[in-house]
Amino acid sequence: MRPPEPYWNTNVARHNGILRAVPEGCGEALDVGCGDGLLARKLARRARHVTGIDSSPGMIARAREQSGGDPALTFLEGDFLTAELPHHAYDFICSVTAVHHMDFAAALTRMREVLRPGGTLVVVGLAREAGPGEWAALIAAAPIVRVTKILRRARTPEGMPVAAPRMSYRQVRTAARDLLPGVRYRRHVLRRYALTWHKPAGPGTALAR
Repeated sequence: MRPPEPYWNTNVARHNGILRAVPEGCGEALDVGCGDGLLARKLARRARHVTGIDSSPGMIARAREQSGGDPALTFLEGDFLTAELPHHAYDFICSVTAVHHMDFAAALTRMREVLRPGGTLVVVGLAREAGPGEWAALIAAAPIVRVTKILRRARTPEGMPVAAPRMSYRQVRTAARDLLPGVRYRRHVLRRYALTWHKPAGPGTALAR
């Protein structure tokens, strides 16, 4: 039986979908913008080792404290775009509402570089509405979002960094398709989009064990 969630919000709502995308036999996983480490701790049940990285000292301190010294978890404080991370090293990379805090193209390019050939990338992000279609989708979903948050008693951990998204959903979709050929884009009701990409595997590629 899975332990109960310590809290719920529209980011946590996407965790199960992310976990389902973790490949069998996953060796190394990376959580970009890991916050307090909630998702990383869940990933550690599906991967041999998980690295979480976040630029917030407070969030990393909390993630380390809550990991309980689990050797399957490593938390790094730093800027994902400039941190020393090995190329082609991770079987699975995920990021939840963190890319809008960074340069979008640079972030996806870096994720593509450190992902192992044959590996899987899942990005859940936040974008802004632009144009009649996107505003209509927001208005239609607003009652569902409001009721869901009330029923689930949505809350965000204290001290979690926030930023307004600069890119629209259409801009995200277009840029992602250019940067990650074959990427699957999906927009979710609870004001999130998801990108899922499988990096082409080279000859003899196998997951790290």
